Amino acid sequence: QVHLVESGGGLVQPGGSLRLSCTASSGSLFSMNSWAWYRQAPGKEREWVARITGGGGTDYAGQVKDRFTVSSDDSNTGYLQMGGLKPEETGVDYCKGNLRFVGEVSGKDYWGKGTLVTVPT
Repeated sequence: QVHLVESGGGLVQPGGSLRLSCTASSGSLFSMNSWAWYRQAPGKEREWVARITGGGGTDYAGQVKDRFTVSSDDSNTGYLQMGGLKPEETGVDYCKGNLRFVGEVSGKDYWGKGTLVTVPT
C-alpha cells in the first residue's frame, strides 16, 4: 500500500504565496524517482505545472516559471513553493510521485488526493 499525503492548500490573496507538500509512505522499502505537480481549475482539464527528477533537475510550465519552485528532501517529501499567485490559478493541485520499490527494476506513479488552492478575484 502506498499513501501520498498532500497538504498546504488554502485561501490566499492575489500576489500571495503558498507552499504545498506531499509525503509518500509505504509498508515496503522504496526510493523516489521524481515528483510532479498538476492543477485542475474549475471546469478545466488537469494541467501539468512542475516536476523534479531524482537527480534534482526541474521543469516548469511557462506561466509559472520564475514564480514557483519545486523541490524535494530526503524524507520522501516533495514541495511546490508558489509565489505571485493569480486568480486564474485557483484549482485543486495534485502531486504525483514516481516510486521504485526495492527489488523492482522500474518505478510506478502514484497520485495524491489533491489540495484546494483558492485565489479570489
